[in-house]
Amino acid sequence: MLEKFRRAKAPEVEALRLAEKEDNLPEPYLGERPSFADAIKADEKGMKIIAEYKRASPSKGDINLGLEADEVARMYASGGASAISVLTERDYFKGDTAYLEIIKSCGLPMLRKDFLVDPLQVVETAATPASALLVIVRMFESDSLLKKMIADSYAAGLDPVVEVFDSSDLDRAKAVGAKIIQVNNRDLNTLTMDMNRSIEYIRRKEKDEIWICASGINTPEDCAKMAGLGYDAVLIGTSIMSSPNPESKLAALVGGGSK
Repeated sequence: MLEKFRRAKAPEVEALRLAEKEDNLPEPYLGERPSFADAIKADEKGMKIIAEYKRASPSKGDINLGLEADEVARMYASGGASAISVLTERDYFKGDTAYLEIIKSCGLPMLRKDFLVDPLQVVETAATPASALLVIVRMFESDSLLKKMIADSYAAGLDPVVEVFDSSDLDRAKAVGAKIIQVNNRDLNTLTMDMNRSIEYIRRKEKDEIWICASGINTPEDCAKMAGLGYDAVLIGTSIMSSPNPESKLAALVGGGSK
């Protein structure tokens, strides 16, 4: 699956490379960019929720396509989200970077969630109101390129959220100095789910790191469990987006994480 995602991004990367040659890369966004890292650090109130605007996925198909981005922004802010993850991948997740501009109205920091493979996509992201971007370790064969993606993100004023699927990914993330680590319980190569990853890998959390648990979180009890393990935040998409009342669902999850 990751190779499919990589191929889907190729035309976008080529367009950015052409723009670079023509000295026509997008200019940096000059508006307010609230800190993603600060918003999701755990405090005395417990773990934080990153609620996701997710219109589709390879494992679930379409997800509540009638729920518009501006409506999501309002509900997520009212429901108590600390940040919002916005899927911008078009081919498999029916996303778009345009949703970042719409959702910024809620004032919460936004994570651009996509399958980024080139530092020029950091430049592209910095031209949006996003506060953070996803950097998936397995998308990079070279540790030097992975490290550059992280460094370029910080230089652009963006927080890189470095995603791992297994212990090898985690080794690489640590080696390149990742400070925000996201453990995805769903392996995007196989689409299989293993919640034991969250239990096992959190033991390697260090004091100056922020850790996020993603995928498989559906109930307030799940949130409370991850908070107890030491996660600073959980990222939740499908269970909120597919709920008949996403705002109430989110509020219940926030309550679970605060216990």
